[in-house]
Amino acid sequence: MPDFTIDTEVSDDHVGAVFFARGRNNFFSAEMIGAIAAALDELAASGRARAVVLSGVGKHFCAGADLVDGVSGAALTGPDELHLYDAATRLFESPLPIVAAVQGGAIGGGLGLALACDFRVASAASRFSAPFARLGVHPGFGLSVTLPLVVGHQRSLDLLYTGRRIGGKEAFDMGLADRLAPVGGELTAAKELAAQIAANAPLAVRSIKATLRGHLGEAVGVATSRERAEQDQHFQTEDAREGVRADAERRPPHFMGR
Repeated sequence: MPDFTIDTEVSDDHVGAVFFARGRNNFFSAEMIGAIAAALDELAASGRARAVVLSGVGKHFCAGADLVDGVSGAALTGPDELHLYDAATRLFESPLPIVAAVQGGAIGGGLGLALACDFRVASAASRFSAPFARLGVHPGFGLSVTLPLVVGHQRSLDLLYTGRRIGGKEAFDMGLADRLAPVGGELTAAKELAAQIAANAPLAVRSIKATLRGHLGEAVGVATSRERAEQDQHFQTEDAREGVRADAERRPPHFMGR
């Protein structure tokens, strides 16, 4: 049995929703990301949904991969040997506009999941971070493509080099979040944005997405091949082991460059 849940709904105004839950931090797995992609495919094929809201259930949107038990590429591989990034690439192939409702944290690969969506709705209590360098590994989940596309090259360097955490207001100011909702109102605001999109001609909206974002599936596929290769190397280093230990112990890491 899977250790996660996926629930879907479609409202009368043609707004679909995909809700995912996996523990208190919503750590993802390759299997869960594949299930989210499958749910998006089903909503698109049904013809009932014209825009979709993606939301984690609970305190956080998604905290990325769970590395508490140690640094290993196995954390990114499912039981059927499906790699997380192969599943993630499918998210970019959905023809429907997707709005992420980001409550709490979108951290690491969780930020990558949020950036797989067309829009992100946050609040002042939302938190975004790509702390890969502080963990001793290369960024993943296609962030090397999606983050510069959304916030620009220099801001991407800032976030990826420092690994710093930013709040919802700063994320909104730099364009990482597209709407700033009241705290606790992220899902409602995301549904409102999705409803505005769904009120338009569905064939035109799908065509616009194909024109502006249709290249991302292939681009992310190429990017994740490099990201995966770099991560596989970094997972073997002392720095990565130290980074994960320091994160678990909530202390500054002491890297040796090996």
